[in-house]
Amino acid sequence: MFSEISQRLNLRPFEDLDLTFVEDRNMKTYHTPVKEIERKWFVVDAENKVLGRLASEIASRLRGKHKPNFSAHMDVGDFIVVVNADKVKLSGNKLDNKVYYRHSGYMGGIKDMTAKEVLEKKPTELLKMAVKGMLSKNSLGRKQLKKLKIYTGGEHPHAAQQPEVLEI
Repeated sequence: MFSEISQRLNLRPFEDLDLTFVEDRNMKTYHTPVKEIERKWFVVDAENKVLGRLASEIASRLRGKHKPNFSAHMDVGDFIVVVNADKVKLSGNKLDNKVYYRHSGYMGGIKDMTAKEVLEKKPTELLKMAVKGMLSKNSLGRKQLKKLKIYTGGEHPHAAQQPEVLEI
């Protein structure tokens, strides 16, 4: 049956197929040597900036995703200095409705604070918690979080590093 149909249609099974194999080309992952990692310092003014949008950009810079030699398993990011962290804004009703929880480890030891209370008591912690939630939950994320310096006023003690102003 197949031979009759193939003769009528002029089909030659397996003769038209090109069965040459392509040479196996493995992808190579680039690993930046530690000596070649160049870290810059940036200053970000958080005055009148929305918390989540600011935190996501800072987390991206801390990880180094803006660099061409980014590797997810390495710390190639920059140092970020944030000033005026007490003047950060939250959109909507989050200032009153957003609740931060922590637990002491004992039974009934859960404590909660609204974003407004956190901003009044520890204004730097609000931004730090937002950025920390956007980083990896492992030793690499903890290492990247150490490169974030947050200050409430407009001054910072990192003038010796000659930080560049970063507009977000």
